[in-house]
Amino acid sequence: MVRPRRIRRIFFQPDVTYFKPAGIPMTHLKETILSFDELEAIRLIDSKGMEQNKAGKKMKISQSTLSRLLKEGRKKLADAIITGQAIKIQGGNFKMVQQPQGRKLGLGISKRVGGKGRMGEFAAGPNGMCVCPKCGYKEQHQIGIPCYQKKCPKCGSSMKR
Repeated sequence: MVRPRRIRRIFFQPDVTYFKPAGIPMTHLKETILSFDELEAIRLIDSKGMEQNKAGKKMKISQSTLSRLLKEGRKKLADAIITGQAIKIQGGNFKMVQQPQGRKLGLGISKRVGGKGRMGEFAAGPNGMCVCPKCGYKEQHQIGIPCYQKKCPKCGSSMKR
């Protein structure tokens, strides 16, 4: 009997989850699927410069599992870029975890307990608000739908974070 997979912890979900080569119609493109846990491994190692042991502990997986995720994710990205495929970020075995209050954020900016963080109520990330720049209408951000793709129900202009 196979041991069940551990749920990977991720701390980031992008607003944009689809990338395609410019000038090629969607009907002519093949898609490469990059999972959220592969993206998180790439983000922690390549973007944040974290060591694999530390990143594995943060995601609650072993270093060897993190290494496999990293290798698979990098291969998918490289193949998609080289062969001109679209990249779709979806799926994976993960749990979205928010940064605990009072701990340091990745940019060295700390959040005070009970505070709203460095960007106030317009904070980006999975919990923020989509705001209409013309009339000021606000609504809760939905994960996976970029604010700029939403239209304000009051005035019809594009929303922003």
